[in-house]
Amino acid sequence: MRTGLRAALLATVTAALVAGAVTPAVAAESTGSGGASWTADLAAGDGTGVDTGSGSVTLDATDAHEAPRDAASPRGAEGGADAPGTGYLTLEPRTLSRPTDQVDSTLDADLPPGSDVTVDVRGRSANGGWTEWIPSTASSPTKSSARLPETTSQVQSRLVLTGTPGAEPVVDGLQQDARPTAVSEGEEDATTETAPLSYSVFATREGLVGGTTANGHVIVERDKFVALPSRRALSPRDTNDYSVKVCASNGRCSFAPVWDIGPWNTRDDYWNPGNIRQNWGDLPQGVPQAQAAYRDGYNGGNDQFGRKALNPAGIDLADGVFWDDLGLKDNATVTVDYLWTGSTKLSKVDTAAADDTGADTGSVEVRSAPSGTAAVVGGAADGAAVPIMCITGAWLQIGPGQYLPVGAVPGATAASACTTAG
Repeated sequence: MRTGLRAALLATVTAALVAGAVTPAVAAESTGSGGASWTADLAAGDGTGVDTGSGSVTLDATDAHEAPRDAASPRGAEGGADAPGTGYLTLEPRTLSRPTDQVDSTLDADLPPGSDVTVDVRGRSANGGWTEWIPSTASSPTKSSARLPETTSQVQSRLVLTGTPGAEPVVDGLQQDARPTAVSEGEEDATTETAPLSYSVFATREGLVGGTTANGHVIVERDKFVALPSRRALSPRDTNDYSVKVCASNGRCSFAPVWDIGPWNTRDDYWNPGNIRQNWGDLPQGVPQAQAAYRDGYNGGNDQFGRKALNPAGIDLADGVFWDDLGLKDNATVTVDYLWTGSTKLSKVDTAAADDTGADTGSVEVRSAPSGTAAVVGGAADGAAVPIMCITGAWLQIGPGQYLPVGAVPGATAASACTTAG
């Protein structure tokens, strides 16, 4: 059967993250009704859990990302054994000649019963970051549209394929159209500072060394990344587009990118308000569905796959974040800042350029004061995004009582001078 997209989600919150230079896609572009139209170059996409060797994009069910799991919840435990696998193909960013706030997609795909394909779209924010990924909403059997939360002149799309062995979807083509829109006066120069959303949630250790994350990263020992239970904040492979600051009750904090989806769910952007949240919008903002299921019997005590929620986790931590940065011995409640939801520009940590420890550990030590002899109070993962508050001598302040050496964040020397240390 040849068909289009199933309905997904309407909108999302504005996001912020500096991700470096991007290259527009090469596929031919035309203009119509003042907008831009192009045929996506599927061969140029970066895929995980998909096969692009034939010129089409086919879900590789044997390598697709399975339902999120951890040591306490192997796939198939307490039900959900037949949950479909998911593959992703992230396409090249595209710079538009005119700003837009809506991208329409026409998908040419074979969808066997039980399979699905969705087009996620995001836009570059005025401060240099990306909005969250917006799953397109179907308007007809063959067309769908993604309404972006702000006007942008640069967009990026991602194909999300789901299915089971014997029912793998195939995408042969994708046509996209960006509807032009006027930029409101003063919009491009908006300077209102907003802090990132922050919530206390239960954290579990992901482990799974040797496995592959949803964005295609192969997990190594003492790895430094986190997983959140929604693909809307999944960073493309080897990028820092979405990062978090995680702090434990012992005062130690870790800055790390979001490279995986989980625990438990894949459509639970619980940090967003209910009118935006993809699923379970009746829950309070900041409450993960797994927490409500485990503690209050919400959804019969089950996650989205019908598995019994064995803990209330809202974030998974890779071993290096869990053990090394935070010094945790067991699963625990932590405070998470979802850094892309704030308006502050973020900068990328580069351990290879650091003049402190980091090259061998995958992170740079965070110090309690601007001194190499100050107490270590956490770590910042290679590639993570951090907010630069100010600079004092050879140190950058990235939070209250949190400092990194200037060399760990190339290009951050333009930060303003700290007036006081703290």
